[in-house]
Amino acid sequence: MIHPTLAHYLVVAALLFGLGLFTVVTRRSAIGMLLGIELLLNGAALNFVAFDHFVAEGRGAGQVFALFLVAFAASEAAVALAIVFQVFRTHRGLAVDELTELRH
Repeated sequence: MIHPTLAHYLVVAALLFGLGLFTVVTRRSAIGMLLGIELLLNGAALNFVAFDHFVAEGRGAGQVFALFLVAFAASEAAVALAIVFQVFRTHRGLAVDELTELRH
């Protein structure tokens, strides 16, 4: 049985971060961009937990940072979705590159 090492976790975190970055750069929809940002934050949280487990011998600092990151991601998603709903209600679309100003 293969026991995962720090390198395994870093590869998964890098894949999550890369997919998130690709999603943010290539999507025109605001919802797609929000999903990409969530992937970016999850990749960073996985790095914090992996380094805490393997380098800091489980002292808990990485887990605390990951917990704050998850709380930040949840609050960011709530505020961003509220903004997205308001923009959709006003402009009848969510294409980010078509929105030049927030006033209507």
